[in-house]
Order: sequence, then C-alpha cells, then structure tokens
Amino acid sequence: MSQSTTIYPGEVFADTQVFDIGIRQLLPYYDLMLDTLVACVPSNSSRILELGCGTGELSLKLLKHCPNAQIVAVDYSPRMIEMSKYKLGKTEFLERITFIQGDFGAWANGELKEEIGTNFDACVSSLAIHHLTDEMKHKLLTYIGKNLVDGGSFWNADPILQESPQLQEIYLKIREQWTINQGTTIENVRSKIGNSQPQGYSGQDRLATLETHLKMLSSAGFKTVANPWRLFGLAIFGGWV
Repeated sequence: MSQSTTIYPGEVFADTQVFDIGIRQLLPYYDLMLDTLVACVPSNSSRILELGCGTGELSLKLLKHCPNAQIVAVDYSPRMIEMSKYKLGKTEFLERITFIQGDFGAWANGELKEEIGTNFDACVSSLAIHHLTDEMKHKLLTYIGKNLVDGGSFWNADPILQESPQLQEIYLKIREQWTINQGTTIENVRSKIGNSQPQGYSGQDRLATLETHLKMLSSAGFKTVANPWRLFGLAIFGGWV
C-alpha cells in the first residue's frame, strides 16, 4: 500500500498498522505532546470525551492518568476504531471506554446527541480538528463548551499555521533531522502516507495560527484560554468554561 491507497483525513498512513510507529517518526516529540495534554486533564475526571480517538494512544494515556474516568471515544474511521479496540482489548481498560463510530462535525451540527451524551468533565482531541474549516472549528468549539460541566476543560493537540515562512522552514528542518534520529528518512515515512480524500466534514489540512485558535476559543465561550505547549507547527491549546 502507498499513496495510491485512498484514506480518510486523519488516518495518515495507507496501512493503519503503521500509524503508531510512523507518526512518532514524522512528528517530533509526539509522546511528549500527548503526555502534556494528558497532564492538563484533572486526574479525578469521571467523564471524558475524546474527538478523533485514532489508534487509541491518547485514550490509553488518559485511562492510566484518570483511574476513575469513563471515556467516550469518537472517530469516523472504522479502521481506527478497530485498531483502538484491539489495543485497549489487551489491557484492563477496555471496560472504561465506549467507542462511537461517527463524525464529530456531525455532532457539532446536532447529530449523535444520544449516543455521545453530555456533561463531560473534559474534552480532548489530537491531530483531528485541523481537518475542519474554520467555520466548523468554531461551531465545534461552541458545542464542546455547551457539553462540558461548569469548570470543565477542552484541550487540543494539533498542527497549526506558523506565523512566518521562516518558522515553517526551521520546523521542516527539525522534522527532517528528527526522522533521521529515528533511523529513517522523511522520504521513507512519507512513502507510507495514503491518498487522503474528503470525508464528511473533514478535508485536507486547514491550518490556523495559534492566535486564531485562541480567539476562536474565547469567542466560543471559553472563559480562560491557554497554550501550555508548542513546538513550531505543533501546539496544545484549549481552556475552561
């Protein structure tokens, strides 16, 4: 399989089995990014919503961090859901996670209400929401806020649009060196990427600057917004309602 294989936006690689290794080769400090996001979620959280659960890497970290939490994990990709179930099935955590195959863009438009529920202590996402248009991002953020408990928080780890071409050039060089340090090359990793085609509300990367993301959060009703981590074109941002 290669770039001739059609995939959903967010699946990244033509072969789902490659994702966990490939994403760590492609994105510098991927685990640090996820660990930092998890640290932003209170460990006493009881209900967590994850939008775009992918292969379950963030889910697994959250379940370890929040021993009493139940997670509702949403993803529109049947391949990703299958991988997550397989991975979590080898742990003691499977009974604490509910998988829902669905489009979080559709949820933002009022669908899947009963399946997903409400009153979450926290909502999280990683490498998923940047596939929405800015209009849909704002609509999703607003809907997330409405489905959090008072004082609840939302945290998103996602690619961002950098403020200048110079920063983007530096970031690309860092990524290239990172893949070399992992024992491969950027060309080899990219050769495993599939042919992403629009699906539901998601399309090709639709990046926004960090400033734009923080303004959208405030406009969507988040009382306090923050950016706890950034590495050039990757960032964690979110806030509290």
